[in-house]
Amino acid sequence: MNRRELIASAAAGVVVAQAGPSLAQPGASMPSTPPVPPVARKVPVTITQLGRTRTDDYQWMKDDNWQAVLRDPSLIKADVKEHLTAENAYRAAMLAPTQALQDAMFEEMKGRIKEADSSVPSADGPWEYFTEYRTGEQHPRYMRVERQGTWMVDGKPVTKNFIVAPTPQLLLDCNALAEGKAYSEVSTTAHSPDHALFAYAEDAQGSEVFKIYVKDLATGAVLPDPIESATENFTFSPDSRWIFWTNRDDNGRPDKIFRRPARGGETTLVYEEADDGMFQSVGVTSDEAFILITIANQETSEARIIPAATPTATPVVLEPRQTARLFDADHWGDRWVIRTNADDAIDFKIVEAPTDAPGAANWNDLVPHTPGRFIEGVALVKDFIGRQERADANTKIVIRDRAGAEHEIAVDEPAYALSLAGASEFDTTVIRYGYNSPSTPTSTYDYDLKTRERSLRKVQEVPSGHDPADYVVERLNAPASDGQLVPVTVLRRKSTPVDGSAPLLLYGYGSYGNPIPASFSTNRLSLVDRGWIYAIAHIRGGSDKGWNWFLTARRHTKKNTFTDFIASAEHLIANKYATAGKIVAEGRSAGGMLVGAVTNMRPDLWAGVIGGVPFVDVINTMSDTSLPLTPPEWPEWGNPIESAEDYDYMMSYSPYDQVAPMAYPAVLATGGLSDPRVTYWEPEKWVAKLRPATTSGKPILLKINMEAGHFSSSGRFDYLKEVAHDYAFAIWAVDKGWEAT
Repeated sequence: MNRRELIASAAAGVVVAQAGPSLAQPGASMPSTPPVPPVARKVPVTITQLGRTRTDDYQWMKDDNWQAVLRDPSLIKADVKEHLTAENAYRAAMLAPTQALQDAMFEEMKGRIKEADSSVPSADGPWEYFTEYRTGEQHPRYMRVERQGTWMVDGKPVTKNFIVAPTPQLLLDCNALAEGKAYSEVSTTAHSPDHALFAYAEDAQGSEVFKIYVKDLATGAVLPDPIESATENFTFSPDSRWIFWTNRDDNGRPDKIFRRPARGGETTLVYEEADDGMFQSVGVTSDEAFILITIANQETSEARIIPAATPTATPVVLEPRQTARLFDADHWGDRWVIRTNADDAIDFKIVEAPTDAPGAANWNDLVPHTPGRFIEGVALVKDFIGRQERADANTKIVIRDRAGAEHEIAVDEPAYALSLAGASEFDTTVIRYGYNSPSTPTSTYDYDLKTRERSLRKVQEVPSGHDPADYVVERLNAPASDGQLVPVTVLRRKSTPVDGSAPLLLYGYGSYGNPIPASFSTNRLSLVDRGWIYAIAHIRGGSDKGWNWFLTARRHTKKNTFTDFIASAEHLIANKYATAGKIVAEGRSAGGMLVGAVTNMRPDLWAGVIGGVPFVDVINTMSDTSLPLTPPEWPEWGNPIESAEDYDYMMSYSPYDQVAPMAYPAVLATGGLSDPRVTYWEPEKWVAKLRPATTSGKPILLKINMEAGHFSSSGRFDYLKEVAHDYAFAIWAVDKGWEAT
């Protein structure tokens, strides 16, 4: 809330400019002459594929040495760097009048964060582990403190109480780790089961190439010889003697599982995957009975297991891969528990199998399949199974004991997010879950599975003040062209009229089966408190209404994702939540492909489009087998190298390829130079092609973070500045701020 004064005003119900706030804020700088956009040179490249020919004028923007650039961005080609620098300068000049607004929104967002904060401790044996932030610091500190009370060890209770509260122990200060670095992100941490070691994976470029470090907690020393060229995935063996990790190859793919002694030593290859289209990861089952290697893509799974008693043994196949069958396995003390879509269980079921015979021939239904009830995940403790289910874009948690008795944890609200966190111990009767909604901050609960009592452990604080009663959360159902109803979650202030006058931001994703939860975000309030309406379209391609909601918007039905989003916008317009031309569409990554496609299909609906790290160059990317995600994602999009049908369908919606002369809205495309998922040249090429094509005179802008990757800046405050920048663009687009530039 811009520097606390506006926070108080918003809390009192004073909303700035219901129909769209002015950009004429104190301190806004106005350039004396209009900025001139860069003109990308055209170097036509003709590509013939499956008897089809396309011409790409901007293929030169791809650095042929991109693998090296991911690891060292300074190696970028000089002409590409020059063009990106010019694009960044043009975008900054165009948005210069919004700088005061950006600063104000940043201060608002920062003011809603409790700067000195900590997570609810997670108990494991004699310790409780947690993270904390200190005032003014960008990164977390990983901590632990000796545990008080009673817990179980080998089935027997252990009790420890202190007269004086024990002093927390610092495990890792990520602020010190990030010192002197433009980017530093610790993605995964883990302590060894004997609590003697602490390991962490750091990405120091934004390229998702990690180093894994191991720290001796007795001496405080980081052990020599960190693990290089890894993914963020690693685990200690249950006996604490070994560390397993996933390797990242030169093309950015996880290709091997390695093992070495936890304190350093000779590296051993445990498993190597021959199929470039499969991802690998390694972990430990909930009961610590097995080390588990998972191999999977979007439609096929395999698992290999190593008994914890013999961690150096060769992994054996739990169940071999079978095309179009997915499963994930965990061990429940005396049996395997497996979530799977086998036997046409589209929305998944849960089966059990004997420990010594876990193959599919021995799978017996534990929780049968129910169409429309998507089982998202399972959490195991000694005597209970918790499962998270999703239907109609909402979730519930179901608890089952060993005798088969079940009960639910549910919430009676129109739109909310309920998330099962599980437990960090196996021999416990307590699990953790979180609840929030678009208007309600997150509450974290510990739930006793035996007594069914819940304990509120933490409520997210909003230091600048927040009253959920000031807001309205609604769930609409937008009719799609084929009669399906698309859920749309709406957040607005009570004082914001529903008469078509309010600007609206419509967010969507719609790929990989990833649902978009109706969750709480303090950042969105910087728009909503200015009289905007914020809406989420739970479109097909996600699993918001079950796994079939995903299956009916992939490959040759992918356009359902785009038409669902358009139908959501039209329904909002028909019901006076929005007006055509006053909507800003936003999506990131595959959601960037979504907004790129709907920009081509219905440019008249949008005042502006925010494509965050947008996957828009679909044909070229899915034809380039060297890129990290190309072979693994053929099941999702199709393979345009081998299938003419895939090629033609993909070409019919590929946002970059479908750019044509028309009146485009204002567009902001963002990217990261070190991004291995959506490479920087996708938004760069998209902008280069859009700018000469648009007939509207509205600006096409590009922002490339030269020091980050797919997930933007690593520091919590730096990230907020990026959000404030994008939201200021949204306001600028609705207000036609470029007319004054």
